[in-house]
Amino acid sequence: MTTLPPLIDEQRLRVYLAKRIPGDDAGTPLRIERVRGGHSNETFFVGRGEQEWVLRRPPRGPLLPTAHDVLREYRVLKALNTTNVPTPRVMLACDDVSITGAPFYLMERMFGLVIRNELPPYASHLAGRAAISKALIDALAELHAVDWRAIGLGDFGKPEGYIERQIRRWTGQLEKSRQRPLPDLDTVTAWLIEHMPLSGPATIVHGDYRLDNSMFASDRPEVIALFDWEMATIGDPLADLGYLLSNWREPGDPQPEFTLETRRITENPGFFSRAEIADYYAERTGRSISDMAFYEALAIWKLAILLEGSYQRHRSGTTDDPFFEQLEAGVPGLARRALEICRSAKIS
Repeated sequence: MTTLPPLIDEQRLRVYLAKRIPGDDAGTPLRIERVRGGHSNETFFVGRGEQEWVLRRPPRGPLLPTAHDVLREYRVLKALNTTNVPTPRVMLACDDVSITGAPFYLMERMFGLVIRNELPPYASHLAGRAAISKALIDALAELHAVDWRAIGLGDFGKPEGYIERQIRRWTGQLEKSRQRPLPDLDTVTAWLIEHMPLSGPATIVHGDYRLDNSMFASDRPEVIALFDWEMATIGDPLADLGYLLSNWREPGDPQPEFTLETRRITENPGFFSRAEIADYYAERTGRSISDMAFYEALAIWKLAILLEGSYQRHRSGTTDDPFFEQLEAGVPGLARRALEICRSAKIS
């Protein structure tokens, strides 16, 4: 594979930050560390003296239309910084592509625990793992309770017709990024169109809500930050719950589509089951969860389409992420799982 140029020009970024964030001059080199683990927008730790930040920018192309919009991500975070939703504080946004080759934003670096393949000390017993499960749902319920109009997001998304737009948009994305026949995914598309539920009142939707997109305190089961807001919008809150369930594994589940240990941590005893996750959310929010099979299938279907776009980037040689090699079999595997949920669903 051809060696790709760096995603961050240290000198240009150093000069840019020196003019905008007090604390040092342009002569102090920046510490820049690329954060591996995510497979969508690129994330970097940036340090200058004692200051520590996180920078987010899009990956190299080709990119799907409307995907990887980091300035939209910045906007929702800036609005949520005024609420009780646990979010990192944003510092600045830049649309000048001469600095890093793409738009980017900078936020404070949070220090805590992102639970991926190791449990924190307070999760060494059943009660601690249950507390983690509850805290994750509590944070989601807090997000879905925000008055999005009051914090300046009245034009951030269209609250009506969210599900229909999602299906229309992602069907279009599939056709733009499709690399091969995906008959199971096409069958799921038809099923989703036929079984669209009636949405309740709209809320902010995170769009990528899962355990490893949250940070917990080091000494207690409390969510201190939620990350990866690039797919946030205004819409049906059950879409977030469905996405969480689609990533939440239980003991006895079949092998996952990808060799990611982050998808297996919740198989440990003590973590809520998927049914318990849904029930606790319903208890916290008062929302009906009778159509959750639809939302779970929708989440897996969207992920398969998103990753087919990533597979397109892999085949074009514009990414050096080794994870993408798994997508040849992984995307059809996701399609099969979504189809199984559709076939076993009892939609009200």
